[in-house]
Amino acid sequence: MNSVYKIALGILCSANINVITAQSFDTIKFEKQKNKVKMYALWGYTRAKYSKSTIRLQDKSGKFHEETGRNHYYDFKVHDVSAKDRPDFDQIEDVANITIPQFVARIGFEINNKWDFEINYDHTKYIVTDFQKVRTSGQINNQWFDNDTILDPATFLHFEHSDGANFLMFNAVRKFNIWQPVKNFKLSAVLKPGGGVVLPRTEVVLFGERLNNDWKIAGMIFGAEAGIRINFLKYGLFEFTTKGSWANYINSFVLGAGGGKAQHHFFAGQLTATIGMQFGN
Repeated sequence: MNSVYKIALGILCSANINVITAQSFDTIKFEKQKNKVKMYALWGYTRAKYSKSTIRLQDKSGKFHEETGRNHYYDFKVHDVSAKDRPDFDQIEDVANITIPQFVARIGFEINNKWDFEINYDHTKYIVTDFQKVRTSGQINNQWFDNDTILDPATFLHFEHSDGANFLMFNAVRKFNIWQPVKNFKLSAVLKPGGGVVLPRTEVVLFGERLNNDWKIAGMIFGAEAGIRINFLKYGLFEFTTKGSWANYINSFVLGAGGGKAQHHFFAGQLTATIGMQFGN
């Protein structure tokens, strides 16, 4: 009789273990599905406005430039310069040219119902307005000056981050649910504070010599973006936002193998529209 009890007890324990194991696997499977990574991708275009900026240009290498016929030794400032963007929307002739205008791209990862993390790239363009009258001060080849000057590209200076000013930011995204009348449509407000780096390609004409430099990490940027987000048709995503940021270009290339550099900072305001898809739902 004891043997029968032992066998029955063994069968019962084995069955319980199998049930528990099956439940554990089901729980793990459910948790994996529940914790499936959700992400989204957005593409669009932007317009930008810039504050005035004081640009400092330096090259103390003394390097001789054949194009200008002089040894470059300068350290001067161009004060309170006005600049504008260059949208280039008329350059979109086909899909191959969609990156010519001031495009923006976002890749985001959902953390929970309230927070996302986002990689945020803006291909903005910063163009100093030619022929404006500004104060210039500093030194060019041992000659000191402090006077008003016309920014004439043929004789003095033209300056732009035209390919482009390039803001790369890493943002926290706070979502606020506003309205969800049906399952596959939701209207939300989004707030995106963050910071990152600027990667300009700076084109400069100085003393009649032109150089379109390579891209480089030249400084930092901090700012915040806010607007509306619309989720539609299960996977569709649309955003319309406004953005304010402060960009500081600590070391942009000017002329000659990195010998020359420019420093300036400005505030930027943007209006941006993007459309894309979300994945992992």
